[in-house]
Amino acid sequence: MLRPVLYVLLLLSLSTPALASSTYRCNSQLVSLGADSHEVRSKCGEPISEDELGFKRVINQYGHSHELRVTEWVYGPKGGMYYFLRFEGGNLAKISSSR
Repeated sequence: MLRPVLYVLLLLSLSTPALASSTYRCNSQLVSLGADSHEVRSKCGEPISEDELGFKRVINQYGHSHELRVTEWVYGPKGGMYYFLRFEGGNLAKISSSR
């Protein structure tokens, strides 16, 4: 009974294509969520691609809305992994990776 459950868990762990993280290591430095694009570029260098994804509408605590520009930078391959850094309004909002 335990063996089929282990097989299912193993298959699920192998099938996840992307991992999310709150930090990304560039060379000997770290960048964390919330870092601005200038800090990331100075620590990590130029990405292999930089794509404009559009805009994201956000509403503040007072009910006012504004739009943030959303871009995604790609770094790699590093050890067979590509790293995707998403910026919203110029600040690092998401870090993910994929083989």
